[in-house]
Amino acid sequence: MLDVRRLRLLRELALRGTIAAVAEALAFTPSAVSQQLSALEREAGVPLLERTGRRVTLTPAGQRLVPHAEAVLERLELAAAELVDARQGLAGPLRIGTFPTAARAILPAALVALADRHPRLEPMLSEVDPAAVADALRAGELDVALVHDYDFVPSLAEPGLATEPLCAEAMYLASLTPPDAPAATPVGARGPTGARAGAAGPGGAPACEGDGGSGLARWRDATWITATPGTLCHAMTIRACQAAGFAPRVRHQVDEFATVLALVAAGQGVALVPQLGLVHPPPQVTLAPMAMSRRTRIAFRSGAGRHPAVAAVAAALRAVVAEDAPDGHGGPRGPLTIDDTGRATAV
Repeated sequence: MLDVRRLRLLRELALRGTIAAVAEALAFTPSAVSQQLSALEREAGVPLLERTGRRVTLTPAGQRLVPHAEAVLERLELAAAELVDARQGLAGPLRIGTFPTAARAILPAALVALADRHPRLEPMLSEVDPAAVADALRAGELDVALVHDYDFVPSLAEPGLATEPLCAEAMYLASLTPPDAPAATPVGARGPTGARAGAAGPGGAPACEGDGGSGLARWRDATWITATPGTLCHAMTIRACQAAGFAPRVRHQVDEFATVLALVAAGQGVALVPQLGLVHPPPQVTLAPMAMSRRTRIAFRSGAGRHPAVAAVAAALRAVVAEDAPDGHGGPRGPLTIDDTGRATAV
């Protein structure tokens, strides 16, 4: 009989590539991981690993076993979900991962709703970059998480994980308002106020309203403010500019959108900012809507979507963004907007 815990280690080795990475992710020592994988080979009766010096790779038999390990782990998640129904309601810790703008605009109201409906549940919130969520979920460090992707940085299927759509939001190019620019209407009747929208671009050219990557081309000579390398937000800006035919000249690398907007207002460059990042933008900043969007999804381990605690979180999140999916794909009825307090809604 193959040991489930050892199958999990094999799956992690296939995903992470080294025994050291598996050990770090699952809080084992490298020697313990090696010993458990050797025991799995004895159980299987065939070599599962090829060792060349300090490197370890999966044999063809090991590679064939990984999908079966995924299926077994998914079935265990389903079994755990069904067993919850036998208990007296939801209780205990629930680890939720999120990115910063969702932590501010969506999660507070969702946590209030969870406390009202499931007072014995103990949600524990952590900020996690979406790029790190998959490993954290598979390692059991998180139970559910919010992740996002962009038009130029689509999400890829992750082994052992499942996702459901939550909402979408518009993207804006933030730039310093020219001193002689006429007054403009704020972004959205219920959206962020105080910043100009639709003002002229460099040299008096029309701002890039609704023309996507082609509108970015007129900012090829500007200095840019991006997120830090390795994040999805950084990749989004780089790829959007590349799609417009140029490589951005990056001056500042900052992750917090409020700081990004402050730098834009100080004349330090231009930036692409999602709508949830536009709470109380400085009045000196022009916000030009782009024909691109950021999408937020709820992520969890495969088979865990039916777990009552995960389902409760998903229901609370959907209530916050007032999701209604007439298209049959789980998307919101329209673009995401935020009010002056930063609360998110879908309209």
